[in-house]
Amino acid sequence: MANQNYNKLAKDILDHVGGEDNVKDVRHCITRLRFNLKDDKKADTNYIKRLDGVVTVVQSGGQYQVVIGEQVAEVYGSLMQISKLGNGGGQTEEVDVQDDRSFVTKFIDFISGIFQPFLMPLAATGMIKGVAALMTTFGVDPTSGLYLIVNFAGDAFFQFLPIMVALTAARKFKMSEFTALAITVALLHPGIGNLLGDTPLYTLFAGTPFESPVFSTFLGLPVILPPSGNYFSAIIPTILAVWAGAEIEKRMRVLIPSLVRSFLTPFFTVIIAVPLAYLVIGPVASWASDLIGVVFTALQAFSPLLFGAILGVAWQILVIFGLHWGIIPIMYVLLAEQGSNPISPVAMVSTFGVLGVVLALAFKSKEKRVRDIAIPGSISLLFGISEPTIYGLMLPLRRSFMYALIGNLVGGAYIGATNAAAYRTGGLGVFSVLNMIESDGSISMNVWNTVIGFAIAIIIGFVLQMVMPVPVLDEAVAAEPVKDDTQAVTEQEMLASANEEIIGSPVTGDTMPLNEVPDEVFSSEALGKGIAINPTVGEVVAPANGTVTALFETGHAIGITTDSGTELLIHIGLDTVEMNGKGFEALVTKGQTVSAGQTLIRFDIEAIKAAGYSPIIPIVVTNTNTFMDVLMAQEARIEKGDYLLTTLKLQERGI
Repeated sequence: MANQNYNKLAKDILDHVGGEDNVKDVRHCITRLRFNLKDDKKADTNYIKRLDGVVTVVQSGGQYQVVIGEQVAEVYGSLMQISKLGNGGGQTEEVDVQDDRSFVTKFIDFISGIFQPFLMPLAATGMIKGVAALMTTFGVDPTSGLYLIVNFAGDAFFQFLPIMVALTAARKFKMSEFTALAITVALLHPGIGNLLGDTPLYTLFAGTPFESPVFSTFLGLPVILPPSGNYFSAIIPTILAVWAGAEIEKRMRVLIPSLVRSFLTPFFTVIIAVPLAYLVIGPVASWASDLIGVVFTALQAFSPLLFGAILGVAWQILVIFGLHWGIIPIMYVLLAEQGSNPISPVAMVSTFGVLGVVLALAFKSKEKRVRDIAIPGSISLLFGISEPTIYGLMLPLRRSFMYALIGNLVGGAYIGATNAAAYRTGGLGVFSVLNMIESDGSISMNVWNTVIGFAIAIIIGFVLQMVMPVPVLDEAVAAEPVKDDTQAVTEQEMLASANEEIIGSPVTGDTMPLNEVPDEVFSSEALGKGIAINPTVGEVVAPANGTVTALFETGHAIGITTDSGTELLIHIGLDTVEMNGKGFEALVTKGQTVSAGQTLIRFDIEAIKAAGYSPIIPIVVTNTNTFMDVLMAQEARIEKGDYLLTTLKLQERGI
């Protein structure tokens, strides 16, 4: 949509919500313009619904929400340009409030959500890895500085992927990000090889699929490393280690006195979580990999066709969980003992079913976000790099992933049935075909059967996605604009709108997690969940429309109940009740109705500091137990009116 069309759409919306004079404020999230109108009756909802570029209109929680979709930021920008409306707040993400999903669905959404923040760099570095592969194909010396530096640029992100995963997982688990990184980099330490030796001290489970040589111990307990000998690219162990660290951190914050909590909490969290990762989490993941390897080896001996079909389907799933490492060593053993291995061709086919689906999505999807991932992702897939599209598209779009797996099943079954095998290791993706050339250099049917299997997977994946409906990546955004009154908002959109409330920031300053506030009452979340702000401006404004339900005589704290029922406590400074009101000026009274952005209290930051108190302002949802969850802003710096938090109400059936 061109800029002039954004301007036209913005003007149409503004005119038909009752004009600029009818707008108290407007904000936007990832898909919606959220208006607070003076009089909702002045809005022409039917007209706005019919506008090209508008998905629908939802009225909920005192807000008039115009659902735009992925161009909402551009429309909001045009709205600011053509009007005198101020910047009503920041952009935040839509929240799926469904709480009755299966464990598998929740887990897949969780994993894909962890990868969303860095998908584009992941896709870009995957393309660079493809460039490096092309360089060797066209004769560039793999030991040259040119090749090595290009390869470093593409490969490093994948090698150190656990670091990126740890960062986003820490945010999911509401853990200190740098403590999570400290745990993760301990698993990537360059000295990890020192835990290995020439001769094991002893061997656990000797003679079983879980045979584990032990070269080092920790306080007498065996240290067992994965088959690769390191945790590079290890996703599931990283997530589990961060989760364990988050649980430890929560308990440490409660047990450790506030005076020393800031440094002893990360100390004990790291010193406990790292050994736990090495002694328990890592070995369990390794044994799971070993078991997978044994199963597929037995299956290949029993029925090559069945082996090819199942491994073709399972490989990408195994990669997601890091369980493919149990199969990779078997490839090398077979190559060494037999001169060929039948596993590689089937494993390689797994990217081609995905490639077929991704090509169809790039061609057919109307979502810009899908195309932004699909186009570079298809290039990466050609070179055997599947992570960007798996985590960015296949997991969120589970039907599309199913189509890809069907393609892999048929292509893998063909390769297995023809007993195709690899005679060497080397390139991935299309370049893996070179691995199928016979040891004497002849191009036999072994090569062509592999190519045919790859082609089958691509064609089936592509055709299935082309003939079937394209799933929507953002379920809250419909693919086409609403054209008439009879088309209603989707059930999920209505549930999300009806059950969430966006709260703006009442203060300007630097944010910090509530559990880092140096006050036990707040940091323990005894009063409820929330967030804290170290203010830079001495003014508190109403974070939403509501009523002043509590106001201390000293003016240092105020309670507000929003029109949607969220109860907020805004406490200005720590222990500032001792100041007896000096430096505080309340501009409202208890029982007064207030509007979002209205100034409530003015206070003197320097006076608070001079009196020896901290000016940190905890903002607490005191009726937290009535909500399914309370989600906090991630920005380090925040302005008054910016997005601060979202309260999610427990979903009621029959809405």
